[in-house]
Amino acid sequence: MEKPSIAELGQRARSASRVLAQLPTSVKDTALLAAADGLVDRAGEVLAANAEDVERARAGGVSATVIDRLRLDARRIEAMAGGLRQVASLADPVGEVLAGWVRPNGLRISQVRVPLGVVAIIYENRPNVTSDAAGLCLKSGNAAFLRGSSGAISSNIAIARVLREAYEEVDVPADALVLVEDTSRDAAVEFMRQRATIDCLIPRGGPSLIASILEHATVPYVIDGDGNCHVYVDESADLDMARSIVVNAKTQRPSVCNAAETLLVHQAVAPTFLKDLAAELDGVELVGDPAAVALLPGAEPATDEDWATEFLDLKLAVRVVDSLDDAIEHVSRHGSGHSEAIVTRDLAAADRFTAEVDAAAVLVNASTRFVDGEEFGFGAEIGISTQKLHARGPMGLRQLTTAKYVVRGSGQVRG
Repeated sequence: MEKPSIAELGQRARSASRVLAQLPTSVKDTALLAAADGLVDRAGEVLAANAEDVERARAGGVSATVIDRLRLDARRIEAMAGGLRQVASLADPVGEVLAGWVRPNGLRISQVRVPLGVVAIIYENRPNVTSDAAGLCLKSGNAAFLRGSSGAISSNIAIARVLREAYEEVDVPADALVLVEDTSRDAAVEFMRQRATIDCLIPRGGPSLIASILEHATVPYVIDGDGNCHVYVDESADLDMARSIVVNAKTQRPSVCNAAETLLVHQAVAPTFLKDLAAELDGVELVGDPAAVALLPGAEPATDEDWATEFLDLKLAVRVVDSLDDAIEHVSRHGSGHSEAIVTRDLAAADRFTAEVDAAAVLVNASTRFVDGEEFGFGAEIGISTQKLHARGPMGLRQLTTAKYVVRGSGQVRG
């Protein structure tokens, strides 16, 4: 049997979206809970498929970082199921009245939150995105139109099968989740151009994917950009707190977009702070400016490229700065607009940093690792937007909706 074209798959998602937009919250929640149970009950099936992907990745010589993103285990599947259950427990944004007023002519105008329609996600080796995206789209009344990478295709097919069958069991359209199984580059470009069916495209991947979106996409998109995140240790910082934050931001999970990639340290505290930091960052490759290299045993000189690179690995660029102004200027020049942190006991410095640093999230005395949909209380996120229109920062349920005006009259006509 010939497989449906991408355009046909999009039409299936579009048809399902019209049904999903009208589903009661209780029905959506039932489907989410059924999907969560399905993932746990059929974990063996999903893990077997994932093992195929991991083995193929190893044979292809991909990095340990990529394999970490790709690999599933029982704990990660339980986390995926937990994400679906958490989304089921969240308030349904659809139908929320954002504003309402009455005009002098008697017209009653209200602004109501509604689904986007078909939300398309194109993503790289993270099979958990399949369930996260499907769950958030379903709860917000959208159809999820997904196109994953070739590296995770077996996992994605298995997860999508489990979720689609769970939906059908509770009379929710299986096409609430439509997965494109063609992972060719031509198919990716075609996917980005489905103007007839896609209302919003969200890419989740590295610079090459983002570049492809910018070059080829003809549908509206929200960029889930890279995370060249900084931690700035101010001259007034609690240095014990600062070390804890830096170690966590860099090492707790270095392969994700909210991990720190650059450390900036005020010159007044750099000798004391950096003295013991290298030992606490055991296993982390350190590069830096001349002042940092002189203070960090084993550190190598940083290149210009290092300051602008999202390493996604156990590597950290370190620079000693003369002032808060220098720190802000460095972040402005090299940051990607994702997450930036300051460690300080000076309220004025904190206020300046939060006001002047232009990023989706700015943190004071906390690890960048907290910039995450679940940590923000949104449930499983669909991405972290580094754009400024429609959605910025972690994208949860509300960021997957738009609004429409409902105008109620009693026969008014315009003169």
